[in-house]
Amino acid sequence: MVKKMLKAALFDLDGVVFDTEPQYTVFWNQQCREFRPDIPGLENMIKGQTLVQIYNKYFDELKDEQKLITQRLNDFEQQMHFEYISGLREFLELLRAQGVKTAVVTSSNQPKMESVYRQRPEFKSLFDAILTSEDFEHSKPHPDCYLKAAQRFGADKSECVVFEDSINGLKSGRAADMCVIGLATTNPAETIRPLSDAVISNYDGLTMKKVTDILLLSH
Repeated sequence: MVKKMLKAALFDLDGVVFDTEPQYTVFWNQQCREFRPDIPGLENMIKGQTLVQIYNKYFDELKDEQKLITQRLNDFEQQMHFEYISGLREFLELLRAQGVKTAVVTSSNQPKMESVYRQRPEFKSLFDAILTSEDFEHSKPHPDCYLKAAQRFGADKSECVVFEDSINGLKSGRAADMCVIGLATTNPAETIRPLSDAVISNYDGLTMKKVTDILLLSH
């Protein structure tokens, strides 16, 4: 068997780089209770989807409400707190020291990322590439975003590890036929385990050996 080598680590943003999912849950709970009270728990169903996907599927008939929600979301994201998942920065330094390329692969758009850059000016320097919703033709759970990230680094899918927390994101990594490590920050570990090669709660104590062992055992 040819030994797999880790060439690229690909990270979703919310719930994977930043511990923001609880904040989004509060925001969307308020919007869903106001505009779609007929779908209980909708705020959990839409995790990992782009705003366009959410509107098209659940708010298609509510054009004026879409504008209001978008404005509220923009205002909300200006005030959000972007706290790194525990152990992330140390893990990124470890990857860089070993020559592993890193990328953020997120369904977030550029206006959201501008909020991130303002609050976290060091953010861009932590990763080798940042891919947002504007870079993809298809959104998660389609594999397009992760395949494009791998292409950016000239990496084969067998040389990539995806870090995801949402069901759609995990499915995207799976559809790209990549090794997937799930973070139990948004959903319980037992929920995401069937879509993950391994499940972690944060990056504390995560080593290159542990990741490469998961990569070797994946698929």
